[in-house]
Amino acid sequence: MWTRIRAVMRKELIHIFRDARTLAVVIVLPVLMLILYGYAINLDVRHLRTAILDEDKTSASREFIRSLQHNEYFDVVQYLERPGQIDALFAYGGAKLVFVIPRGFGRDVASGKTPQVQALIDGSDSTTATIAQSYVSGFIQTVSIDYVRRYATRAGLPAERLAVPIDFQPRVWYNPEMKSTHFIVPGLIAVILMQISALLTSLTIVRERERGTIEQLVVSPVMPHELMIGKIVPYVIIAYVDVLLVLVSGRLLFGVPLKGSVVLLLVHSAVFLFASMGIGLLISVLARTQLVAFIAAMLGTMLPSVLLSGFMFPISAMPPALQYLTYLIPARYFIVILRGIFLKGVGPEVLWKPALSLIVFGLVAIVLSARRFQKRL
Repeated sequence: MWTRIRAVMRKELIHIFRDARTLAVVIVLPVLMLILYGYAINLDVRHLRTAILDEDKTSASREFIRSLQHNEYFDVVQYLERPGQIDALFAYGGAKLVFVIPRGFGRDVASGKTPQVQALIDGSDSTTATIAQSYVSGFIQTVSIDYVRRYATRAGLPAERLAVPIDFQPRVWYNPEMKSTHFIVPGLIAVILMQISALLTSLTIVRERERGTIEQLVVSPVMPHELMIGKIVPYVIIAYVDVLLVLVSGRLLFGVPLKGSVVLLLVHSAVFLFASMGIGLLISVLARTQLVAFIAAMLGTMLPSVLLSGFMFPISAMPPALQYLTYLIPARYFIVILRGIFLKGVGPEVLWKPALSLIVFGLVAIVLSARRFQKRL
């Protein structure tokens, strides 16, 4: 058995290394995709286009505006004269955020009362709106505390005796700086490897059929399951090079911390490659042409990996039907593994369930491929 598997592996490796251009694409493409996606997809919203409607026009309101101008998250692009301008400003996208400083703002600051400020946010982009809301909350809290301290100094009172308008004490675990790259890059690694590995093996059997060499495999003594294993192992080895490249690139280019075990990460990566390549192999057995296999591999891995794996959108926020569908996406489990190892530093006692799911995926895909592949013309 192992002699026949090694023979198939040797044959497949010869095919791979004869096609130098494809091999180069396989090696370079993952790093290129990581760089492009990593820089293009960024949930850290800075320099929000901001407008100000100052109805108070006092030194206190001007000081508030100066504080706003020195904050990197807001770019003051326009000063409004009346509330009726806000609708038109949002309508043509002139600003994403409008601060309204009402009359009496300066009087409240001088008397030690809680000053009021209204923040109007363009909600057409829900992601940006949610992030902008958190930025506004943090900024208002900082300014409010500064006002309280200064009033206490002028009045000769201890600041701790004055009520702080909002007692907001956030604590963020695993990603205290809330850098979106720390959240996105591990998910990107799973998405990229899913696409590349499935694409690699999706062309193996169908290529033999198109080139007319399938007859040699049919008349050979190689059993279907031996053929499937022999086909998949060389690509797992090559894809492992991609794993190392994207892991190193993610660490060096984006500074994503690796709190867990490197060995554990590599072991689970092998399990994921086994599962995703099994799916590619099944596509190759079912498809009749390389073009069909290529399209099926891209559509069957890219869209589900991006949309249904928890990479960009939380699974808990999806409709129940889609939540059940996500259990059929191998990238879902690998993203849990990657973020657990990268950001939380967890061990096998936490990751064994998603790892077991990936093993089941791989075994089912290979068994179905072997059963579907009939040794007859």
